[in-house]
Amino acid sequence: MSNPRAILFDAGHTLVFIDPERSREIFHRAGVEVSADRFREAERTARGVLTGLVRDGNEGTEPELWHQYFVTLMVESGVPEDRRDAVGQGIRDGHREVHLWTGVDSRTPGALDALAEAGYRLAVISNADGRMEDALVRAGLRDHFEFVIDSEVVGVAKPDPAIFHVAAERLELDPAECLYVGDLFAVDVVGARGAGMAALLLDPLDMLDHPVDRIPAVADLPDYLAARVGA
Repeated sequence: MSNPRAILFDAGHTLVFIDPERSREIFHRAGVEVSADRFREAERTARGVLTGLVRDGNEGTEPELWHQYFVTLMVESGVPEDRRDAVGQGIRDGHREVHLWTGVDSRTPGALDALAEAGYRLAVISNADGRMEDALVRAGLRDHFEFVIDSEVVGVAKPDPAIFHVAAERLELDPAECLYVGDLFAVDVVGARGAGMAALLLDPLDMLDHPVDRIPAVADLPDYLAARVGA
């Protein structure tokens, strides 16, 4: 990978994550109290289950995988079996009302600022339901990006190379001048490479061994790029 001129990001589980405070409030309304620390560990465990299923050959977008993610999240949070339906319904209703993926790693805004200061152009390509731009506004991240491409809005989804080409055209750059950063190999890396872009995989739990460079988090991206430029 030569030094890119633009960096394109996935959104869910890359820039934004399930909002812990809103989720705990949903649990509370269903009669279940969960501490912040326990929820954090439960979510990490649930993400590990999801990552393992993806590592075993799933794309990561299948509904049954996300069902398993939420079941694990509830079990590890200590939700009694007789309250899981209520919590699950609360999550569905809450997400339908306002996108639930608005949690942000506290280090991410600083990393995005550092990338912009280094001269990289930044944008987002997300497989979403038409609400990702608003979710990034609510998460306080939207102003870091030139634009947000939402698959529901443009009518094509990753890993189809066409959605990556839409971004390159908006940037008026060749795809080879772009780096794509995401957490799903079969969707993000395969799609970006199919479009002629370089790709970088997020692997926060160090569980993956795909043939691509990996970093734990967006916060590690400035150092990763600086090391490559200096090499």
